Amino acid sequence: MTTILRGNIIHAPALGRLETLERGYLVLEDGVIRGLYPALPAACRNAPVEDYGENLILQSFADMHLHAPQYAMVGMGMDLPLLDWLNTYTFPVEARYADLDYARRSYRKLAADLIARGTTRVAMFSTLHTDATLILMEELERAGVTGYVGKVNMDRNGGEKLQETTDESVAETLRWLEQCCFEHIKPILTPRFTPSCTDTLMEQLGRIAAERRLYVQSHLSENTGEMDWVGELCPDCGEYWETYAKHGLWKSHTIMAHCVHSSEREQRAMAEAGVLAVHCADSNVNILSGTAPVRQLLERGVRVALGSDVAGGAQLGMPQVITASIRASKVKCMETGMPFLTVPEGYYLGTTAGHRYFGAGEGFAAGDALHAVVVDESRFPEPARPLSLSERLERALYLMDDRDLRAVYSEGRKVLG
Repeated sequence: MTTILRGNIIHAPALGRLETLERGYLVLEDGVIRGLYPALPAACRNAPVEDYGENLILQSFADMHLHAPQYAMVGMGMDLPLLDWLNTYTFPVEARYADLDYARRSYRKLAADLIARGTTRVAMFSTLHTDATLILMEELERAGVTGYVGKVNMDRNGGEKLQETTDESVAETLRWLEQCCFEHIKPILTPRFTPSCTDTLMEQLGRIAAERRLYVQSHLSENTGEMDWVGELCPDCGEYWETYAKHGLWKSHTIMAHCVHSSEREQRAMAEAGVLAVHCADSNVNILSGTAPVRQLLERGVRVALGSDVAGGAQLGMPQVITASIRASKVKCMETGMPFLTVPEGYYLGTTAGHRYFGAGEGFAAGDALHAVVVDESRFPEPARPLSLSERLERALYLMDDRDLRAVYSEGRKVLG
């Protein structure tokens, strides 16, 4: 079935480059992009048109790192560094998800709020609880979110209420994988981070990843205290990344969140292996970790996308994550002279860079299922002069929230509006 969206189309086919189409047409065939056109093709003149007038049609957002159970504690513990924050707030909150009724309520709220804010693709941590993880995947599927969810593995340093034995962790991971039967939400192996996983568990996860051809997500070089701890736990590894590599978990499509303090050698290892670095600017400031050198990562060939890192990050909406990333890069610029991220670059990292992880092309690419949001700017202040589409995008990223989304499309389906 042919369907057509009309409006002011803005997408990012390359880092730092915007393409705009004023009052253009986005033509779909069964939810898949056929092309962008300044005038309606003759072959489509009898197809229905969803005309959004002067509204903006933008790419939807991809949040490549967040902790689903921590949505319940957003805005808490913001005065603590990472390890204290984990022990004081995070681990006790995550232990609550043994209660499946609570998990259902919490995850249904999160899934709805993601779509309401225009996030249609995610890479997400659950908890170590298998059944709660399956509930999370079910609620995301129901809401229209697509992407990857991981049952967290941790067989050490989780305290009494948030720790498995190694055998339990492996057995529960296999049980979870056998029950994953969702169309749009897929499993990803998720060792929480090296301090939470013994070598024996990491070795088993590496074997499962290889046998089942699964992707992997974890954390890397977020905080200097964490890095010192990793060095004590793994004296045979010279750098943090090697604790994953030695067990087969460092490979193409591995997601590593943060990378704030990655050395040049670690950065080059990411580029060579095809590891995705996920920049979480708001979280890194909130829990006193630092500011990742995003420009340096990009220049060294590392693939970079953005994450909210809820609840270290206090903003679920990706427009706020994008603008926080731009501000953080300006701090880095003032400190080091490294060029800051521009608005088109931030938009690319919060959209196309994440979508590419899932096999999408660049921007609104022909052949891709549509992931888009329609932004109504009527709530914004009246501008003093006519604005270009690139200026309107900039203003939307800094001002928009869920009240301004007129429609959301995910995997070719209209899921909001």
